Amino acid sequence: MPIPDALRLVAITDDLRDRRAGLVARAKAAVRGGATMVQLRLEDIDPRDLVAIARALVEALPVPLVVNARADVALAAGAAGVHVGTDDIPAAALRRVVPPGFVIGASVGTEDEVSNAAGADYVGIGPVFGAVRGPEPTGAIGVAEFTRLARLTGLPAIGIGGIDELNARQLREAGASGVAVIRAIFAAPDPERAARALSSAIGS
Repeated sequence: MPIPDALRLVAITDDLRDRRAGLVARAKAAVRGGATMVQLRLEDIDPRDLVAIARALVEALPVPLVVNARADVALAAGAAGVHVGTDDIPAAALRRVVPPGFVIGASVGTEDEVSNAAGADYVGIGPVFGAVRGPEPTGAIGVAEFTRLARLTGLPAIGIGGIDELNARQLREAGASGVAVIRAIFAAPDPERAARALSSAIGS
């Protein structure tokens, strides 16, 4: 799947409350509902266990898997690529050592962080509608700022942060290649149904 197409609906994992098998099952359900890429993001997981989980997802999913922050884990598991944040190894540095075709995504939230996109294949920009830290969404940059930052990077851009089926289409209409969501899919009682609703909201 070409990267621009894979960016349409990125489902980002949340936790292992239902163990590895449950996470894989939720990821498969998300893909059945229309997720076009899965990003493995798990905090405080032993690297050996993270590789095993990534391998299980690679084997189970018909769409690309990218691993959050850990290019070594992504390579060991045969994943499509990695997504790096502003505190991780820069995309440009990774590009010099990863094999051809290895996908690199980079996070951007401010103009000062645009340089973080150098060497990346795509950027995740946000939080567009707010990041949930505690009971209330905070720190929203808005659609207009998303559009401005996307233009500055010159790369395919996906929006992240507070995105649901009610606001996802705003980003597509603003020129986003797609959206990335965590809770709206992986925390939903029915991830397949949730992904289908988001996919429908985004449109073609």
